[in-house]
Amino acid sequence: MKMTVSTISSFQLSDHPYFKARRDAYQFEDGKIVDPYFLVELPQSATAMALTEDNSILLVEQYRHPIGEFIYELPGGFIEHDETPEIGIRRELLEETGYIFDEIVSLGKTAANPGVLNNFTHLFLAKGGRRIQEQQLDQNEEISLRLFSIDEVKHMLMQSEIKQSMHALCLFYGFRKLGLL
Repeated sequence: MKMTVSTISSFQLSDHPYFKARRDAYQFEDGKIVDPYFLVELPQSATAMALTEDNSILLVEQYRHPIGEFIYELPGGFIEHDETPEIGIRRELLEETGYIFDEIVSLGKTAANPGVLNNFTHLFLAKGGRRIQEQQLDQNEEISLRLFSIDEVKHMLMQSEIKQSMHALCLFYGFRKLGLL
């Protein structure tokens, strides 16, 4: 059931480089109007299941204020406007972990919450990682880097200990790509 939908009004509520909010109204071709509809605009992001040369998986632990918890996640972040997703994830991996990777494989992209958010997260499998520098974190980042075995991360994933849903999906896709699920 595809029909034409047109935006009939749009009002910017917030305009921050990493967070824009709008109030829109839109109309279906049959005349039905949805007003108001609130949405958040975010840049595209990227994350990677990052395997080191010895097949350890890199996870980062950081505090996530909206849920009030320290959680394990995959490394990643926002893609800059002049970057491709692969260039963005290579930069993020180097900044957050200090590792470079021999191979980056795309696993697809996902929309975290398309009912409210307008962005996609690109999912990758990074292989052959080796540390070449210290972390170079942004001012607002406090990230602890941890190495886990494949079996440990599979256990964490199956026990719902990876709470960031897009990162859990990336791990499922990565394990499947590696033939481990």
